Amino acid sequence: MSESPPATVLVVDDEPEVADVYALRLETEYETRVAYGGEEALEAVDEDVDVVLLDRRMPTLSGDEVLGKLRERGYETRVIMLTAVDPGMDIIDMPFDDYLCKPVEKDDLTAAIGQQLRAKRYDTRLSEYMEVTSKLALLEAELSTQEVSENEDLQELSRRADELKAQMDEALEGFEDIDTAFQEIGRHHS
Repeated sequence: MSESPPATVLVVDDEPEVADVYALRLETEYETRVAYGGEEALEAVDEDVDVVLLDRRMPTLSGDEVLGKLRERGYETRVIMLTAVDPGMDIIDMPFDDYLCKPVEKDDLTAAIGQQLRAKRYDTRLSEYMEVTSKLALLEAELSTQEVSENEDLQELSRRADELKAQMDEALEGFEDIDTAFQEIGRHHS
């Protein structure tokens, strides 16, 4: 079995030294990209980007605007707002996945990214599970019991559904640990 490539993280901040520090902290664990502003971020993002660390306060195109454009364009990348802007009620309708206030310690940063990557993998499995089980249900309703039991493709689909369900059940068993770890991440500067 080949090892999967490291996740890709895009660090977006209009202050080059800040963006570069965060990228340096992450480059041993992730494929990192850096963008020094909103427009550059929109040019740098593609389907390969798993997580975007996005500063809110940037000139020309703010992080809020970049976030909106990412979602408008259909990018499913996970977005962690990484900013010195204290959150207010305006964040309620913003489609980000996590919010960390600067400065952020490396451990908190990598923990937050790790959680987003686990959530993304879970979402992918859930989507595939729903697709597989809907196909199975449709075909089982249309075919006779004998046709279903003799069809190798349907048997493989059924095995895949069982495998995905087991993976999701296993992931949910650790949810309490994930929830605790989520709460232990320093999201607000002291």
